[in-house]
Amino acid sequence: MAIRIDARELLEVLRLTPPEQNVMLLGKHGIGKSEIIRRFYEQDRRMKVIAFFLGQMSDPGDLIGLMHKEEETGRSVFLPPYWWPVEGRPVVLFLDELNRARPEILQSVHELALNKTLAGKRLPEGSIVLSAVNAGDEYQLTDLDPALVSRFNLYEFAPTVEDWLLWAANHDLDSRVTAFIQQNHPYLDGDRRAADEDALTAHGGLVKTPDRRAWVKVSNFVKPLERLDDLDVKIIAGMVGAEAALMFKKSLARALSVTAEDVLLRLDQCKKRLKELPLQDLVLLNEQIVFWLNASRWPAGQEDRARANLLSYMKQLQSAQEREAVAHLASMLESPKYEKAMAFAAESLAIVELLTLYVQGIRVD
Repeated sequence: MAIRIDARELLEVLRLTPPEQNVMLLGKHGIGKSEIIRRFYEQDRRMKVIAFFLGQMSDPGDLIGLMHKEEETGRSVFLPPYWWPVEGRPVVLFLDELNRARPEILQSVHELALNKTLAGKRLPEGSIVLSAVNAGDEYQLTDLDPALVSRFNLYEFAPTVEDWLLWAANHDLDSRVTAFIQQNHPYLDGDRRAADEDALTAHGGLVKTPDRRAWVKVSNFVKPLERLDDLDVKIIAGMVGAEAALMFKKSLARALSVTAEDVLLRLDQCKKRLKELPLQDLVLLNEQIVFWLNASRWPAGQEDRARANLLSYMKQLQSAQEREAVAHLASMLESPKYEKAMAFAAESLAIVELLTLYVQGIRVD
């Protein structure tokens, strides 16, 4: 059984694994494997990432290059493929859809995983080999040789809903989409096996279910729209499925009357509305506040105002006897996932003292 890791743990795995060891990630499509890998190595390590979708390759030549007669020796050699690092700098090879590859392509992967060579040519020292395999009954898969799998450190990549919401806040996804997923976790990653059997039969197995990539499409689509009409909902249904699209439309009528931006930048204007929110809505608002802070969403020069309003918000909850809401906010800020939000709050000694009081109370309980 593979060890399960979330998005933050995946970054630590990439950071700590020596280059000579290969990593294999098991997981569904559309959950962010490729983006995390590319962002980590290109932005943090300044390494070129070369991705191969092995399930789409029909010939090993796409990976290892084409055979060529060397005029000087008369021997057949493989020409370096287009992606080969001619400058001698280490690269990251990301072999996606490994268990959808043809057997003849997997033979080349064996050599690559074993000693970082292809067709007799060795990758530059320090190069890294990563692979990803699809999991689930909906895929047409190739059984992988245990000898090949043994060349990789195997992890099941299972990012949490919180991981996605943090990512969404950092990438400025539409707040209506993120609020919907925040309150409807099962709709982030749809399960094809749970789809209506009649629909599966009627459409030859082609039934649309939501995934993380699809919700980004929805965000891009709805961002310029103030309201959604019936045709808009049909378009969204083509992205995430009919059930998710209808639930998303219904959620718009139940949106919170106060946003994180209202609290942190315009608190005086929303204090009355805050008093009317039940505990359940305050918990949702707390999460949105932490996501907002962790993504550094405040306008330039507004840090002090946001920090002062955060303290006032917590004190208002405290005076209104909504201590559970304050304790929830304190427990979130203590999590390593929200270290940027905590660093922001820690600039205020008064906030730190208040948070400490509640965190200690949580631990005692």
